[in-house]
Amino acid sequence: MKFLRLISMFFAAAILAAAAHAAEAFWFTDYQAAAKQASAENRPMLLDFTGSDWCPWCIKLDQEVYSQPTFIDFARQHLVLVKLDFPRQKQLPVAEKNQNRTLAKKFDVHGYPTSVLLDAQGNKLGQYEGYMEGGPHAYIEWVESLKK
Repeated sequence: MKFLRLISMFFAAAILAAAAHAAEAFWFTDYQAAAKQASAENRPMLLDFTGSDWCPWCIKLDQEVYSQPTFIDFARQHLVLVKLDFPRQKQLPVAEKNQNRTLAKKFDVHGYPTSVLLDAQGNKLGQYEGYMEGGPHAYIEWVESLKK
């Protein structure tokens, strides 16, 4: 019985890890590449300024919004996603680190998480600093309200 429970826990962990990886797989880290795709597909870009390995609100936003199937399905159809990370425990490539700093300055980011929505041409539609209550549905409503 203990063996079956252990096997079940292993498979559950593997499924969760695969889902998290699938959600992460469609986030750009290269702003220019994301901007080209947004322009080509005429889709808004969502910039996520995050401290992925140290900021509790960033981690919560990732777990409760960005990793949820509702948000993933919406984003795949309507957005180009860009993760601009400011980690403390891992090193980013120098070019990515410089890009992220430049964009944080450009969009006047002072805290994490900060979400910035741009239109397909790169014009700022809106910005939200902090964690938004309400899970993926509230976040999708925020994005939709800015697109109008």
